[in-house]
Amino acid sequence: MKKISLIMVLFLLSASLFANGEGALVLAQGKPEIDAQLKAYAAAWGEKNNVEVIIKSCGGGNCDLGQMLKADMAAGEMPDIFAINGPEDFLEWQAIAADLSGESWVDQTKVAFVYEGKTFGFPVSIEGWGMAYNAEVLAKAGVDPKSLVNLSGYRAAFAKIDSMKGELGLDSVVSMAAGPEMFWVTSHHNLNSLLSNGLPYGDTSVVDNLLAKKVDAKRLSEYADWVELLFQYADKAILTTGTYDDQVGAFATGKAAFLHQGNWTDPNMAAANANFKMAFAPHGSMEAATDGIFVSAPSFYLVNTESENADIAKKFLVDLAMSSAGADYMVKEAKMIPAFANIDIRPDGQLSSSVQDWMSQGKVYSWNQYRLNSEFRDRTLAPIYNQFANGDIDKARFIRLMTEAFKNR
Repeated sequence: MKKISLIMVLFLLSASLFANGEGALVLAQGKPEIDAQLKAYAAAWGEKNNVEVIIKSCGGGNCDLGQMLKADMAAGEMPDIFAINGPEDFLEWQAIAADLSGESWVDQTKVAFVYEGKTFGFPVSIEGWGMAYNAEVLAKAGVDPKSLVNLSGYRAAFAKIDSMKGELGLDSVVSMAAGPEMFWVTSHHNLNSLLSNGLPYGDTSVVDNLLAKKVDAKRLSEYADWVELLFQYADKAILTTGTYDDQVGAFATGKAAFLHQGNWTDPNMAAANANFKMAFAPHGSMEAATDGIFVSAPSFYLVNTESENADIAKKFLVDLAMSSAGADYMVKEAKMIPAFANIDIRPDGQLSSSVQDWMSQGKVYSWNQYRLNSEFRDRTLAPIYNQFANGDIDKARFIRLMTEAFKNR
């Protein structure tokens, strides 16, 4: 009887520890829009592999993944797998990043995170963004998407659509967000227009100069015109205080002609039953015409080399990239563009399809925003955009503050 009781106690104790995450595989990632889909895949994979998988999603303006990871590290609770955005993030976590060079998925992708010749980061997907547009609204307004290649083209298009908002059923021309919780829309994605627009893929000359405290005044001035234009034609409530759902929802429900987001919003479009035709146009951040959108891997999974679960974590990533279940999750459920050549199925979302069209033509620009560290982007630059959106500063002051920020960083 005592033996049976002891067995039961040990069983209950192990069950309790398991339920609280002890011995479980923990993955921390920054894309809340795929939280449900990733949790469903992880649960099925965990059942098959006899391990509990805990997904911690932190991002989208409501949570800062970098800050969460720092808190986890301080508490001695670092995840087994965690996401980073790029070079600056990697340098912060380099000491605990496992070398994944020998993994089977490495030969199947061209966008893994590589540092000093070694592969450390598993590309979560391929993502892209330009200015998403409602093709049906533009057609009714007589605006040719092919004209949306520079500041002049967008000025004309925005003014015309704005004059027809009533008959087009619009609340605003652009769905744009620049509030404190939506800093990543401005100081990550919009900022990249300044850093990369019109440059050959892989060209880091603009951001390298900014890192060296050299500011191209003409390029920054034209970029400020672009920011001002977006803010001028945005819904002011969404611009200054709107959430991610507010911003994406305005476009998905046909209340805005343009959306400043990327193809990761395809699941939102499907959920809102947004059946109108949509695609991406280039950002118009310069007077010179540009003919491409911004495309890269948005983030990378690192394996915590100090974790007792490092081996099972590596297996999780192998199966994600190399199994049919992993492919189905990425493409059919999460609606992502896969980063692996062995996956031959493609998502059916219109914005992802548009990204693929731009990619197939080789009309893509780099993501260089993550060559700047998160503290500078999110704590220094983001508030400048927020002040501009709120009307606390004018364009001249915006240019001056941005210039000072780069020269004093």
